[in-house]
Amino acid sequence: MAENEPAAELQPQFSSDDATPTPWAEARERLEKAEVYWLSTVRPDGRPHATPIAAIWLDDALYFTTGLTERKAMNLAQNTHCVVTTGCNVLEGLDLVVEGDAVRVTDEARLQRLADRYDAKYDQLFRFTVRDGAFYMVESEVEVLVYELAPTTAFGFGKGTFSQTRWRF
Repeated sequence: MAENEPAAELQPQFSSDDATPTPWAEARERLEKAEVYWLSTVRPDGRPHATPIAAIWLDDALYFTTGLTERKAMNLAQNTHCVVTTGCNVLEGLDLVVEGDAVRVTDEARLQRLADRYDAKYDQLFRFTVRDGAFYMVESEVEVLVYELAPTTAFGFGKGTFSQTRWRF
């Protein structure tokens, strides 16, 4: 296990008798390869808000985008706590939940790395230029905010042989 990797803790009360914890390396690989994620944020009045997003796993964190006037941007301006999930909608495979606080990214070198990753991962579906500490959509020049979600806790829900693994960071 690498120095920065969290220990995988099986939650036996939610797991099959023959379950084993999912290694973080497997979870991280799925976070890197997933194409659709769901972001849950908290509205100012306390109600939840969930929306699908595209995201990039880079340097031990998830990165995602939002427009300045989108609900998720307004929510994160008031409360940085959020959850990102990904997985599949069948009773096999692995679903993942990543909890933490979203932090705005404005460093242009990091933004450029992320813009390149979005372009490569999503086959030019999301194309951005970088300037003034933000992304700008290539086609429309609309400003897009970028957020980093470094995990504080993550969960893996194995299906088939049911298992619940917790990773603490």
